[in-house]
Amino acid sequence: MRRDQFLKSLAALAATGTLPLGAQAAGANLKMMIPANPGGGWDTTGRALGKALQDAGLAASVQYENKGGAAGAIGLAQFVNAAKSDPNALMVMGAVMLGGIITGKPPVNLSQATPVARLTSEYNVFVVHAASPLKTIKDVVEQMKKDPSSVKWGGGSRGSTEHIAAAMIAREVGVDASKINYVPFRGGGEATAAILGGNVTVGGSGYSEFSQYIDSGKMRALAVTSPTRLKGVNVPTLKEQGINVEIGNWRGVYAAPGITPEQHKALTDMVTAVFRNKAWIEALEKNSWTPALLTGKAFADFVDQEFAMLRAIMAKSGMI
Repeated sequence: MRRDQFLKSLAALAATGTLPLGAQAAGANLKMMIPANPGGGWDTTGRALGKALQDAGLAASVQYENKGGAAGAIGLAQFVNAAKSDPNALMVMGAVMLGGIITGKPPVNLSQATPVARLTSEYNVFVVHAASPLKTIKDVVEQMKKDPSSVKWGGGSRGSTEHIAAAMIAREVGVDASKINYVPFRGGGEATAAILGGNVTVGGSGYSEFSQYIDSGKMRALAVTSPTRLKGVNVPTLKEQGINVEIGNWRGVYAAPGITPEQHKALTDMVTAVFRNKAWIEALEKNSWTPALLTGKAFADFVDQEFAMLRAIMAKSGMI
């Protein structure tokens, strides 16, 4: 049976509640570890995935747990230690966690968990408060050239893609990247509050986290880190403003350590099937996420490559 035919069959079985026994067992009552505080990209991704799994009949229930801090390392440690061999456990993760592991060197390693799938890709947007005197990213650069510490960059944990992007911007315009003033937050909600409260100069995150504030006029978007402008979004890229920086932010899910190959396959099939679900497709569109499904060895190899790439960028930027 071809892959597309298999996925259609699986989705149809899910809709009627007649999934194969292994998939039913894996998806009966899921536990979703979200290693970040509420309101951020991982939280939105985890809850959107859980809703779509239930909507498709692939999960009877989903229990969420938010455990923020240390770029996801605190939640990762709890997941690895508490969910061992649990076929019903999933953890949201992504590029931010890799950066945090590189900079923080936590005692728990991502390799202790089981890779399932990459889900989405998203580019970062840099914003300022609507009342900020800085109107363009060039204004930010000019202020940073005068005094790097005078520009407070706010975003995710140390080592996040927005932190790396800020360092890359500094290097590109001739500023010592090790001198940038970066303020890390444990979740998107905290970062948003800091921007709206005027506690940081520039904020960075996935476009979906700031879109409502950009649309309402409370934030001004300066630039996106994508190679070309985002579809339906009138925000210039860094490249078209003369700053040769491009970096994406992807998110995925891991399973618990010690699950069997059969349980791993059931979870992978379940997550793969959700890409046919209306609720998930709507979530992709609403949040400006690009579907980026990758599973199996290809996903595991991708994570290894990302670790190497991020480590090289961070070393060049003086972050490690």
